[in-house]
Amino acid sequence: MATSTDYKFKSDRSKKMLLWVSMVSMVMVFAALTSAYVVSSSRGDWKPIDLPSSFFISTALMLVSSITFFLVKRQVVAGKRGGASLFLGLTFALGCAFVFFQFQGFQQLYRDGLFPAGNYATINVSFLWVLVLTHLAHLTGGMISLLVIIYNHFKQKYGPGQTLGIELGALFWHFLDFLWLYLFLFLYFFK
Repeated sequence: MATSTDYKFKSDRSKKMLLWVSMVSMVMVFAALTSAYVVSSSRGDWKPIDLPSSFFISTALMLVSSITFFLVKRQVVAGKRGGASLFLGLTFALGCAFVFFQFQGFQQLYRDGLFPAGNYATINVSFLWVLVLTHLAHLTGGMISLLVIIYNHFKQKYGPGQTLGIELGALFWHFLDFLWLYLFLFLYFFK
């Protein structure tokens, strides 16, 4: 007969597996989009563009947020609730700042006359918008999961032996960071 420990182990494992399957499907979406970007680069209306400077800032913010999220679990495992609260707040603030600078990048594209649709649009600018907005849509999920983690943290649902929610949230957050870094480098080097 299965014990409650066996059930918890299987439940935790299935939650992790579900997250991994979801992340693999997201990788496939972005692989398809970047492949279409590469194939479309041979079109006659393809014009190389430089990434907005605010995308560089947002990339740095996202990398720092990965560090702060890593520190959250370390603080929880050490039983330091105050430190965990601080790093959770920093991670959320850095995520918000990332989104802010992404939209600053969109404004810079507009100011430079690079539109995603319409008479003056080019295919590569349209792809840039699709890639960035698709990532932002996934980041919205990451921000929501971070808010749930913050809520659960203040309800004292995490502790040295109970970190599954933080582990899952951190795994997804690090995945989103890696995904953005991939997109940033792809867009920077493949013009």
